[in-house]
Amino acid sequence: MDNTNDNNTINSSEKPQFTSATCRRKGAKLEVYDWLADIPESHDDTDLVEVRFKNTRKGYYRNTTHIKLVPGDLVAVEASPGHDIGEVTLTGRLVSLQMKKNNVKTDVELKRIYRKAKPNDLEKFEEAKAKEHDTMIRARKIAEDLHLNMKIGDVEYQGDGNKAIFYYIADERVDFRQLIKVLAEVFRVRIEMKQIGARQEAGRIGGLGPCGRQLCCSGWMTNFVSVATSAARYQDIALNPQKLAGQCAKLKCCLNYEADAYVEAQKRLPSREIPLETKLNTYYHFKTDIFKREMTYSTDKSIAANLVTIDADRAFEVIALNKKGIKPDTLESETSSRAPERREFEDVVGQDSLTRFDKAKKSKKRKGNGGGNNNRHQQPNGGNNKSGNNRNQNSNKAARNGKGGNEKGEKGDTPARNGGENASKQEPSEKKN
Repeated sequence: MDNTNDNNTINSSEKPQFTSATCRRKGAKLEVYDWLADIPESHDDTDLVEVRFKNTRKGYYRNTTHIKLVPGDLVAVEASPGHDIGEVTLTGRLVSLQMKKNNVKTDVELKRIYRKAKPNDLEKFEEAKAKEHDTMIRARKIAEDLHLNMKIGDVEYQGDGNKAIFYYIADERVDFRQLIKVLAEVFRVRIEMKQIGARQEAGRIGGLGPCGRQLCCSGWMTNFVSVATSAARYQDIALNPQKLAGQCAKLKCCLNYEADAYVEAQKRLPSREIPLETKLNTYYHFKTDIFKREMTYSTDKSIAANLVTIDADRAFEVIALNKKGIKPDTLESETSSRAPERREFEDVVGQDSLTRFDKAKKSKKRKGNGGGNNNRHQQPNGGNNKSGNNRNQNSNKAARNGKGGNEKGEKGDTPARNGGENASKQEPSEKKN
């Protein structure tokens, strides 16, 4: 009896295997690069461990039992009540620096890590994760029925499934006491409400920015600073709300990154409110290239008319002359008025030619023997081609001889043409004789 089918069949009652790789949350955010990973001493200095939970939520714990942990391990940590399951993202000396960056006080007693997650812990963790999306949709419906002006953006279950955190957005203060009672009765878990802003919601959801990279709020940013439209004015960016707003519908955080550099650069430029006067016109500021230190002026305040571009030093010079009551002939200086010499491009090295790797084609002359050999492999009619080739060769030889006769005739020798004419005249006399 063949038992191969019995051995290959899969028992549907078998439970799936839960490991750290399969239970790890997808789309993890706020990645941290451990640049001290190659130094063993850095991991033995402290027992602090950074643990990441769903999306951008992180916590800092103490490894009091000195379990050997590496980034990527799933651990069971202390929670209230019960325990939670998170992923280790950083260990060693850098954890204290991260806590300082995120304004976490080290004096406060931190919670501890219980153990590495066991298969039983991972099974409960998977069951809790599977309920998060349905819980969020149902909670939104309950909040709408209670006429609460709020939006529930995300739900996160604790690792043991005994607690659920509801993240919501609201423009005004919301009394959600009745909502908590209804949610506790429906889902039979402990409820915790956390209010977040639009930027925090975008960080939890994640995505790509117009630059093509991961959103800063989901990649590395933890502290959000207010962004004003003045940051766009300093950088001469058009005040277009559609281009200045990010996925959170707020001003992009990256507008603040280079604002200080632009402010410092503008301090070394003349004021834009001062017009420049010449003998012919009065010029008003039109635009500025801050880092090139070039300013463009127009003869009209509202439109671009007779634009002239000068450097900042020339603008300071004209302003100083105007204060003395002197008006220059032109806005441009004598050195800048000269047209710059145009240099022709010269390919000295010879590496810009597109055909530099092509082989030089050699002109191959056809030979009679080559043509005859090729015709041997053809059909029997190829003999006619051979005779035709011979006739062509004879005609070519005659043409060459005639050409040589002409050349001799020019030198004074017996011309071939005259010889031919005499030969034709002598033929009738021979016939008469």
